[in-house]
Amino acid sequence: MREEELNAQYPSLRVAETLAGGRGIVDLWYYFYESIEAADLLAKQEALMTPDEHARHRNFHFERDRGQFLATRALARVVLSHYAPVPPAEWRFVAGPHGKPRVTHPAVTPPLFFNLANTPGLVTCAVSVAHERLGVDVERMDRQSDILNLADRFFSSSEARALRALPAPERNRRFFSCWTLKESYIKARGLGLSLPLDQFSFLFDREDISVAFDKALGDDPARWRFALLRAPPRHLIAVGVDTGGAALSLRARPIVPLKDAAPGSAS
Repeated sequence: MREEELNAQYPSLRVAETLAGGRGIVDLWYYFYESIEAADLLAKQEALMTPDEHARHRNFHFERDRGQFLATRALARVVLSHYAPVPPAEWRFVAGPHGKPRVTHPAVTPPLFFNLANTPGLVTCAVSVAHERLGVDVERMDRQSDILNLADRFFSSSEARALRALPAPERNRRFFSCWTLKESYIKARGLGLSLPLDQFSFLFDREDISVAFDKALGDDPARWRFALLRAPPRHLIAVGVDTGGAALSLRARPIVPLKDAAPGSAS
C-alpha cells in the first residue's frame, strides 16, 4: 500500500461493477460540506432525517457540530441509494455495541456494507458488497495535539520510537497516518477502542506501508489491505478492509448529496 493523493487516477467508480461483488472493490465517497451554503439544499438534506435524527441534530450545542451531523447523515443516505432502489429518506440504521452502523431497513440484495467517518470540513462513506469488515477514518492534520504524548499513550512502542526518530517537520504527518490507519482497522473490526491500539503496528518503509499484529489479536495481516489518501489541503483519509488477501481496488468520488447526480446515475 502506498499513500496517494485523493484525486489520483483511480478506476472510474461504477456502481454496477461494485454490485457484481468482485473481491477487493471498495467505493469511497467524500463530501466537503463546509463549502455548502445554499439554504434550500441544506433544508432538503435535513428533510431526509428521521425524527430521532432530528432530535439528535437539535441537541448539538454548536452549529459546527449540527452541520457535521447533517452532512454525515445526508451522505450515508444518498450514497446507499446509488446501490439500491431505495429513496434516501427510507433507510434505517442501527449502531453496533461500539458504534459501527449497519442497515436495518429495508433488506436489499446484495447486502451493503458501509462505514462512515467525519471531521470538521469533510465526511466520508466507504461501501462494499464483497467485504463486511470495512472501516474508514478521516482527520484534519492542522489540529493542535501533543502528538508525542499521544503516541506514547496509544501507539505500539515501535511506532512511538519511529515517530520520535523522525525530523520534527515529518512527525505530524506520520502521527496522523498511524492514527487514521489504526482507526480504520478498529472500525472495520467493529470493536472501537475496546481493541487496544498498541497491539498492532503500522510499518512505513519509504512509501510502502504494512501492518503487524500482536498474537493476542488473533488476526492475520495477510488478510488486510489498507489505503492512505491525502485530501488537500488539510485532511487525511485511511481505508482498512479485510479482503481475505485480495488486492484492494479502491475507487473514489466527490459528492454533494442531493445536488450532484441523482441516485443510480453512477452506474
